[in-house]
Amino acid sequence: MKVRKAVIPAAGLGTRFLPATKAQPKEMLPLVDKPSIQYVIEEAVAAGIEDILIVTGRGKQAIEDHFDRSVELEQLLTDKGDEDKLELVRHISDMAQVHYIRQKAPLGLGHAVSVAEQHVGDEPFAVLLGDDVIDEGEKLLSELVTSFERHGASVVAAMEVERSQIKAYGCVDPADEVEPGLLRMADIVEKPAPEEAPSNLAVIGRYVLHPEIFDALRATGPGAGNEIQITDALKHLVHNSERGVLAYPFTGTRYDAGDKNDYLRATVELAARRDDIGPAFVAFLRRFVADLDRQAEARGPARH
Repeated sequence: MKVRKAVIPAAGLGTRFLPATKAQPKEMLPLVDKPSIQYVIEEAVAAGIEDILIVTGRGKQAIEDHFDRSVELEQLLTDKGDEDKLELVRHISDMAQVHYIRQKAPLGLGHAVSVAEQHVGDEPFAVLLGDDVIDEGEKLLSELVTSFERHGASVVAAMEVERSQIKAYGCVDPADEVEPGLLRMADIVEKPAPEEAPSNLAVIGRYVLHPEIFDALRATGPGAGNEIQITDALKHLVHNSERGVLAYPFTGTRYDAGDKNDYLRATVELAARRDDIGPAFVAFLRRFVADLDRQAEARGPARH
């Protein structure tokens, strides 16, 4: 079964970034000069996926506008002879077939995935969360797709986190190793207390799912936060599907763009790697940090 489609849930209100997200979608907050959701779609395209469904909600019109053609802007750039920028804006609308559907109420990630059933049909599909931005040099989604196509079972990406942080994630209880770097799940637990967590392997926002997930979602009642949790549907598959569920431990670079500190880290690291702005920006950072160190030395030891 080939993976040809992806679903990107983007109906959340982005309250962690208020007031910036009061009148614009959190997915449109820029990392350097691209909105975070564009990085996610480019990742899907790089993995060979060109049919993408974005699950939106109220106030998300800017996402649709961003991936649509802008005739006026293209004409302006054409008249100015600015071929580089013209190619840039055309690439945004041409790189994939992007479709949209509304999630009418914020009933959880599992519910957001369930509204994609009619579009996905009886096919496997990727789910990419817009808050999780994977470094452009990584091949995580491609590896998940390859693992699915080799084993025919839903596969999720997971990362080791500090034990104290596992309460913010779905937690993988690993069983045997199916092949090097790929684990079968014995269980999956939504946001466990650190002392009760079966491991420190946290599910991150990349999944490749067998279409049987839709039956599992129908069998899943509201869970944490009174929402339909994708973790609970995966647990159903772990214990009721002959295929089971696989976990792919990821050790590369991932940014939680929904966390302010990680968002800033992503902005700095992505900018520093750029050929066009990186050298000048890194030089500025060195001066800035040196100035901070000098100011700290001038103030002397901190008093407690």
